[in-house]
Amino acid sequence: MSKLVYTKQELEAENEYTTPHVECGLKLHGGFNQEGHYLSPRTKHRWDAINAWQQQLHERDVEIVEATTELLTEPNFPNVPQQILLLKHGIEQSFWDSLTITGLIEARGKALAEVTAPDFQEIIVQDISETALGHMNKGLLTSHGWDEGGVPESGVGGHDIMWFAARDLIFGKDKFPIPEAPASIGREKPEREMAQLPPEHEMMISFLMNLLMIEVRAERAFDFYERVIASDDTFEDKPREAAHAVELINRIRMDESVHVAWLRAAISEFRSFTIKTVDGDQVSGADILDPVWEKMVHWHAVEMHESQRPANMAAMKELVLKLPDGASVYREFESLALEQQAA
Repeated sequence: MSKLVYTKQELEAENEYTTPHVECGLKLHGGFNQEGHYLSPRTKHRWDAINAWQQQLHERDVEIVEATTELLTEPNFPNVPQQILLLKHGIEQSFWDSLTITGLIEARGKALAEVTAPDFQEIIVQDISETALGHMNKGLLTSHGWDEGGVPESGVGGHDIMWFAARDLIFGKDKFPIPEAPASIGREKPEREMAQLPPEHEMMISFLMNLLMIEVRAERAFDFYERVIASDDTFEDKPREAAHAVELINRIRMDESVHVAWLRAAISEFRSFTIKTVDGDQVSGADILDPVWEKMVHWHAVEMHESQRPANMAAMKELVLKLPDGASVYREFESLALEQQAA
């Protein structure tokens, strides 16, 4: 029988690394085993725990919430061929900015390690001691936060520094000024949507759903960055550095997969349980969560893109038209979007 209860120390425990993870002179989290394979940080027991919790859901015939890039129905802007075209014509700062902002946003994730989740056992009828929900304050939130922004005062960088290292491999250090990251990349709800729950529990479960969809968007970003950097038409003078940058991004992708897995488990557990409402009733978690999850997915998949696309397209058009042959390049840029739509 799989182990289902873990201590905080176990979920935060590191693997035994044969070789440390160092890139561009920077100490990074994780490391390599004797065969030279990368091992994600703090996964000595974390994957075993999450796999056991998900297996428990399967055994209870609980459907695990979908969290794949197939949810993202709106295309990325720019798309991969468009970004490659921009780089071929010397428009580099937008790609530099994108990589940098990704790292800056990852750095904010360190705050997760300071979050204390409310006790969900207070509002759930079933015992949650053998679930992901029951382990949020036992290493899941701290490990997630440290993965994103590093462990304070350890001198070891997390995903924020890894993104900067990947950027510097292909561009060199300090090529452009550091851009300002957006204040938020999540859905901001104007009012309460799960009033059956105490405010602190609603805030936490909404936060988990937001975080899961941000991780889904990150998965598409990994694919975007890797395909652009690995293209034969980009960074032609730095093929080894580009290949190394892709490898570094793929390590981040490996690290993020554990985040997606625990979030899917926790949200699915909540859906499957009986919830004690503030009015004294007992209702299915799915009845409370599903309408909000639908809104969350739609915001991240559609609404966010629709609100940002006009300004992004206008800014990009202005940039391209400044090129000596800008009108011709912009026609090609637009045609690449149409080709994607047709495909």
